Amino acid sequence: MSLIPGQQVDITVEKPAAGGRMLGRHEGQVILVLGAIPGERVRASVDRVEKRLAFATSVEIREASRDRRQVTGDPLCGGCVYSHIEYPRQRALKSEVIADAFARIGRMPLAAAVDVVPSPESGYRLRARLHVRDGRPGFYREGSHQLCDASATGQLRLDAMEAVEKALEALQRAGADAASVELTENLPADNRTLNFELTRGGVPAITAALASPGLTGVTARTDGRRHIAGDPFVSDSLGALTGGRAGAGTLRRGPESFFQNNRYLLPALVGNVLDAVPASGSVLDLYAGVGLFSIALAATGRDRVIAVEGDRASGSDLLDNARDWSDAVQAVVSSVEAYLAGCRRSPAPSLVLDPPRTGVSADAMAAIVRLKPELVVYVSCDPPTMARDARRLADAGYRLRSLQGFDLFPNTPHVETVGVFAA
Repeated sequence: MSLIPGQQVDITVEKPAAGGRMLGRHEGQVILVLGAIPGERVRASVDRVEKRLAFATSVEIREASRDRRQVTGDPLCGGCVYSHIEYPRQRALKSEVIADAFARIGRMPLAAAVDVVPSPESGYRLRARLHVRDGRPGFYREGSHQLCDASATGQLRLDAMEAVEKALEALQRAGADAASVELTENLPADNRTLNFELTRGGVPAITAALASPGLTGVTARTDGRRHIAGDPFVSDSLGALTGGRAGAGTLRRGPESFFQNNRYLLPALVGNVLDAVPASGSVLDLYAGVGLFSIALAATGRDRVIAVEGDRASGSDLLDNARDWSDAVQAVVSSVEAYLAGCRRSPAPSLVLDPPRTGVSADAMAAIVRLKPELVVYVSCDPPTMARDARRLADAGYRLRSLQGFDLFPNTPHVETVGVFAA
């Protein structure tokens, strides 16, 4: 019998699925369920039905897992989909998701479970986009545009949320309104900037917002122009970013640039990449962002690094960050595809990849395979696309040498993975 939205069914949950839901079946039909844990028996309400599967939300736990815990906030508020699961089990589930992706999509069964490095569960985020309604900031609930309390999720530091709220109050007093605000801060949170999307108001309101406690810079876009008050950039020492491996130097970034988002695990993630890349020989860093890996490589002794980034904002920051390392780093602002199309031979024996969630494009992967670097260090935020690309590398003769997970987003289904592939 076909399922229909609103119907309630009893399901025994089997395993985690990528994206945060858990897989179960009802009369043979696959159902992806929110709010469940593998091994549980739950009553779920069907949200929607597609041709080959259905989506549902748990409404009653009939047989609970011993890994279930009490949730104090809204479990459907952005970044909390795993919050009902004890933390060690969260990491185990993420390890299963990685293994499933490699086996099912990459056709590369793993010999051992992937270790996922743990993170403190609160105050970990360095960046966040908050939506604003009636002067109140928040995240969206899963699958909706309904605002929920970002403070209750614990992802942001309390002083960061207080700075956002005070700045929004200052905006309103100055006659301005915002649709959203992007928060950016450095590891110790002594640099903190806000980037507003204004629906009303301008420069005087931005200046007023900067007076809020804890802010070092405020920016806004309105009428097609960017307005700045204070210093819009945040900076981290390379020593902190590399876990003490680098000496002097800083890495800075603006509010519109991409940057890895967990203040506690960033040094471990960078260290993992540093360990994978040989101490000598040139390195090509594709999807380089503001230079997190390329500048860290230069600061720890690699003297021939090419860093390629296509995004305008991140590319601008990359150029600025590379300026102090001009003897070691060549920064290129270009799409990865365009850069690789111009290469007639491999520019480096070691390749670092940190692509967006969609993974490496078919054109870029074809060029990488053609150039055949000796080593590929692949940093991924999405196990399915990483597994797809791992299959492409395996078909080209690469061997998976190691795979390590990092829980950059606790209480969510997201997991960062670093794979090292050798030719």
